[in-house]
Amino acid sequence: MASNTLGARLLRRKPVSSLIAESEGHGGVPSGAPEEGGRSGIHLRRSIGLWQLSSIGIGATIGTGIFFVLNTAVPSAGPAVILSFVIAAVTAGLTALCYAEMASAIPVSGSSYSYAYATLGEGVAFGVGICLLMEYGVSASAIAVSWAEYLNKFLDLAFGVKIPEQLSGAPDGTHWFNLPALLLVAMVCVLLVRGVSESVKVNAAMVGIKILILLLFIGVALTGFHSGNLTPFMPLGIGGVQVAASSIFFSFIGLDAVSTAGEEVKNPRRTLPLAIIISLVVVTLLYILVALAGIGAQPWQQFDGQEAGLAQILQDITGQSWPAMVFAVGAILSIFSITLVVIYGQTRILYSMGRDGMLPKRFAQLSPRTGTPVWNTLVVGVLVGALAAFIPLDVLADITSLGTLIAFSVVSIGVIILRRTQPDLPRGFKVPGYPVVPLLSVGFCVYLITGLHADTFRAGAIALVVGVIVYFGYGIKHSKLEQQREEQPEQESAVADAETG
Repeated sequence: MASNTLGARLLRRKPVSSLIAESEGHGGVPSGAPEEGGRSGIHLRRSIGLWQLSSIGIGATIGTGIFFVLNTAVPSAGPAVILSFVIAAVTAGLTALCYAEMASAIPVSGSSYSYAYATLGEGVAFGVGICLLMEYGVSASAIAVSWAEYLNKFLDLAFGVKIPEQLSGAPDGTHWFNLPALLLVAMVCVLLVRGVSESVKVNAAMVGIKILILLLFIGVALTGFHSGNLTPFMPLGIGGVQVAASSIFFSFIGLDAVSTAGEEVKNPRRTLPLAIIISLVVVTLLYILVALAGIGAQPWQQFDGQEAGLAQILQDITGQSWPAMVFAVGAILSIFSITLVVIYGQTRILYSMGRDGMLPKRFAQLSPRTGTPVWNTLVVGVLVGALAAFIPLDVLADITSLGTLIAFSVVSIGVIILRRTQPDLPRGFKVPGYPVVPLLSVGFCVYLITGLHADTFRAGAIALVVGVIVYFGYGIKHSKLEQQREEQPEQESAVADAETG
């Protein structure tokens, strides 16, 4: 008989076989019967190939922070922000290898939430789900705020007009709310409601534009490169490098976004790990080149408070408006694609949690026409839009990093646990240097977590309290594993009656 203690219920794990069966639409539901929380026979469709999935990873990662993170990170580290990118990239690389193994072994939606459910238990999985919702929701808001800055820059350069100051920023003495950010979130949600296939095609096209404009920035910025801008290299010490690395780490969440598409990928055991590794290599090279070019082209003290910073650097170097205007247009299109991917990832995590009974059944419902979780998209759109309209950019960035680092740590720990508990589970990819690589991944994540600002931990604590209330108020009572636990004594009693009858 299953244990009824609180500890046992918090630590109960979902079998990998059940996760995979549900992802294929075979979650133990009789033919023709409606699925729990959903509609009969409706499940996510496998329509994404390797290059499309790599585009999701590149699209969610390049630009998640690079279009604005220099203006928040450089003041903390000076020219040594280049080392901050290296530290963040090493952490992301170690974690990417762990994600590749987990994604190939458990090719389902839900990302590290699903991986935690299979390895660390229900209580930890719900906590990770909250971190992921923080990670995706808050980062989408931060990205939308950056989009508003580049839109304003383009309108100024092209037409000599600007969005009214009251409608272009978080509330303070001057601003009321960020209207452009709100409009961006609304447009993305409309596209996602139409279907994932259309969304992926739009994203793949925009990824190409994004890479081209970043290469444009690197090429032009290097013409204005002055080695004197790199000295002193570390004016704020190693502590500043750590703070900057912690703040910019959210720029690597595209790796996580790849794994949220597990149920919509063709040949997932091969495609998922390859897409994660391709995404990591491309984005790391571009990030470091952009940081080096930007720091070389402009004294580090000028980055503080600079809006649409990369476009402004191009304008200052060339003395003309057209390079900055071209870059601003590219940034507007690119940031749209990033927002698209990040909101997409959050809706799939809510879908997985709803399917598991951890959230109300409504979150597990899919549209019979498009096969997309429409309700989730609407909920996410409202919440992300509200954050983007009313919360400052630097606060959003740090909260995103906290959620990302916690989720990444859990995945690395999950690799070790799954190797021990299910060594024979088929894996399309295995982490090299095991167990050193997963342990290093956890160590680097903890190091970056300690570099975050105190306000970030307060925001994280509030999110944790909300998560505890939701889990103990709803999730622990309605999860599918709880339903199975309650049904087991009835089944055992029926068997006993039959034997004695």
